[in-house]
Amino acid sequence: MMSRLLGLAGIQMNVIYGQDNTAMMLKKMNAVNTLFPWVEIIFFSELCLNGRDMKLALPIPNPSLEKLGKWARDNKKWVIPGSFYEKEENKIYNTAVVISSGGDVIARYRKIFPWQPLETSDPGERFCVFDIPGKGRFGLCICYDQWFPELARTLALMGAEAVFCPTATSTPDRTQEVIMAQANAIANQYYWFNLNGVGAGGIGRSVFVDPEGRILQNSGEGERIMTQVIDLDVVARVRDFGTMGQCQVWKSFRDYKDKFTIYQEGVAESKGFNNIGPLKRHTKISG
Repeated sequence: MMSRLLGLAGIQMNVIYGQDNTAMMLKKMNAVNTLFPWVEIIFFSELCLNGRDMKLALPIPNPSLEKLGKWARDNKKWVIPGSFYEKEENKIYNTAVVISSGGDVIARYRKIFPWQPLETSDPGERFCVFDIPGKGRFGLCICYDQWFPELARTLALMGAEAVFCPTATSTPDRTQEVIMAQANAIANQYYWFNLNGVGAGGIGRSVFVDPEGRILQNSGEGERIMTQVIDLDVVARVRDFGTMGQCQVWKSFRDYKDKFTIYQEGVAESKGFNNIGPLKRHTKISG
């Protein structure tokens, strides 16, 4: 029986905010196609398409997605063009889409946890997984979503064997995000691909993590094309035999018979939330 191998490329690109970056993205995708023709899915960082300015929010469909879809169809590749601000009626979402090798948008994910209070986009309400026929099932999250283990666990329960997490982090907590990528992979025994931008799009240090928490690649801080061949059958093996051949976390979670009462109605009144104020931007240390 052949393994379920998948060739992927993450493009850690210098993102220029306030303009349409589609042409540069297409240039990078052409480079991948020339240098690494075995790659089957290409993905980018958060807000890669045109940056953080919500005034540039786009509807779906839009001309940029049409260009990327045509490229995907012509080259028989899957594409996740990072994310962009999507406008729908009177709301704006931070949205990632998946374009199939047929050129169609087959999945859409709206960031559930915007980076509040600084990111004022509307929160999404639905988790997102998608299938690549003959390969496996994949999940989507965006940047700050990765800080919430409930989201990572939900994607695993929905059958995800790998998660793509486009990110746009330029702050010192990038160190914690790298640890978070490993923690999410270990806790759920699946692959985690966290792709950050550079320039206005972040400080790089993208990571690919395997189901046992090993960092397969760490990009550094400049522009990079990160390529990897993964075996999705490794997910089932790790879940069956356990992390490092010992910790059968996924089976233990499956077989637990009680309920996690912390997630029942009224969680906001739990003691763990005592002594913290409202969600707001701090402007001074005390007083």
